[in-house]
Amino acid sequence: MYGRDPWGGPLEINATDSATDDDRSHNLQDLDRAALSSSRPLDETQQSWLLGPTEQKKKKYVDLGCIIVSRKIFVWTVGTLLFSAFFAGFITLIVKAVHRHHHSHHPPDNYTLALHKALMFFNGQRSGKLPKHNNVSWRGNSALQDGKSDSSSWMKDLVGGYYDAGDAIKFNFPASFAMTMLSWSVIEYSAKYEAAGELNHIKDIIKWGTDYLLKTFNNSADSIDSIAAQVGVGDTSGGSTTPNDHYCWMRPEDIDYPRPVYECHSCSDLAAEMAAALAAASIVFKDNKAYSKKLVHGAKTLFKFSRDQRGRYSAGGSDPALFYNSTNYYDEFVWGGAWLYYATGNTSYLQLATTPGIAKHAGAFWGGPDYGVFSWDNKLAGAQVLLSRLRLFLSPGYPYEEMLRTFHNQTSIIMCSYLPVFTSFNRTKGGLIQLNHGRPQPLQYVVNAAFLATLFSDYLDAADTPGWYCGPNFYSTDVLRGFAKTQIDYILGKNPRKMSYIVGFGNNYPKHVHHRGASIPNNKIKYNCKGGWKWRDTSKPNPNTIVGAMVAGPDKHDGFHDVRTNYNYTEPTLAGNAGLVAALVALSGDKSSGIDKNTIFSAVPPMFPTPPPPPAPWKP
Repeated sequence: MYGRDPWGGPLEINATDSATDDDRSHNLQDLDRAALSSSRPLDETQQSWLLGPTEQKKKKYVDLGCIIVSRKIFVWTVGTLLFSAFFAGFITLIVKAVHRHHHSHHPPDNYTLALHKALMFFNGQRSGKLPKHNNVSWRGNSALQDGKSDSSSWMKDLVGGYYDAGDAIKFNFPASFAMTMLSWSVIEYSAKYEAAGELNHIKDIIKWGTDYLLKTFNNSADSIDSIAAQVGVGDTSGGSTTPNDHYCWMRPEDIDYPRPVYECHSCSDLAAEMAAALAAASIVFKDNKAYSKKLVHGAKTLFKFSRDQRGRYSAGGSDPALFYNSTNYYDEFVWGGAWLYYATGNTSYLQLATTPGIAKHAGAFWGGPDYGVFSWDNKLAGAQVLLSRLRLFLSPGYPYEEMLRTFHNQTSIIMCSYLPVFTSFNRTKGGLIQLNHGRPQPLQYVVNAAFLATLFSDYLDAADTPGWYCGPNFYSTDVLRGFAKTQIDYILGKNPRKMSYIVGFGNNYPKHVHHRGASIPNNKIKYNCKGGWKWRDTSKPNPNTIVGAMVAGPDKHDGFHDVRTNYNYTEPTLAGNAGLVAALVALSGDKSSGIDKNTIFSAVPPMFPTPPPPPAPWKP
């Protein structure tokens, strides 16, 4: 098939005609001139018509297929279009840059500002050889002999981890809960941490904790018979004057007394909580496959130990019982089982977590004054929210549906109990919910509740559910988020005393925090066990600021005494700050960013098998 020009003529060249179009044109022009010149003279019009073209350069054309245009016009047109596109793109780039620059000046909300502070507390609590980027000028390397001086222990290296509070004891039970909470917050709100510029920091904090937990048992084994529950002791009952982490008031860097290791051989609660911490962290570090795999293996080993060797880690009046006495281990079975299911996708863990008998022993079917109070001791409320997530987004159905529905219903009831219209819990005149019924150190329970309320609200929003029922009344998810905000706002300073209970946040915050390292000057003078008492008992403010520490909190009358010796008001804790961090990141930034729906399910296989392919067509 031949191509054709726009007017219908063939575009092929006749091979028999060797002359080009230009040649023929010149020949014709010569003939015409010869013919005309032999006749009458030409007027000016005729001369310009015949002779004009011979003085111009030959024009060049571009064949575009459907039209032939001058090359000059084509170049100008294309150049103009390209320049216009470049100019428009350049203007757009400037506008966007100015737009971003304009928004960068918007001040971050109070929750984000407080989040930066609250994370710094963990840097101030680090034990062992500190990294160069720790950013707490008055802290240094400490407790570098932990585990090495105790000849009775098989664990010879327990350096690292975190000091629990104002003392220098490493309590693995609340520390594990703190790491679980931090990991949970990262899994749900990693985008918010990223937006705040804190994602790498929080992951570094978690890894510092999980690296230490991996040292407290034989993490390479499939089966173990003991774990380290605690390093250091604090019992001063009976007037004991033996130097220890409560009798002595010393900077951790100056400790020179022995720090015994407390081992346990039947500690279901501790082992299951440690399993939860490692399992949750394995999801946080899923991009680091080797480390994530190590965490999962350790979690499995610990959980097996918790099931095989039943018992409370704090039984028998041991040293841990004086400070972090565990009342039950069935809640840790539900909690640890849920986290191991998310980390591994192994349905045997989900089956265990939804076993009615275990749930019954954990207290899922009865109330009581502390029902719904989420803490280092009772994980049930958190476990129920965690498993409600599974029901909301994956709907696994039989045989898990009945217990998951129960957990979901119980979660709804707990959320109702947080609202002011119900009387499950009293409130101070300033509005602080009394989850521990007026007992000391209330804030650690409040921040945990604020986190659960915000998280459940975000779950419902992500599931396109506008709210939930409390009896016949329907409440919007905004009501739940509003509860969380009022509680965190109280802690940040919206209270009768106009005091921030987070050290370093705002202008009016506690200056006499019950904290050894913060209260003793870093002046190169080593104060011995009793020598530091003068710093404990002085009325002067702490010379060092333990930035981000959330103190124990006010009493049931909104009263607060900024006194170093009264730890019920002024002592911060690892578990308390973990709940604070979780609540702050959940409330921070733009609500529309919500939760990360999928990361927690990354190891979970499809709930239902893939349907078989259709049969092949029938052939006779």
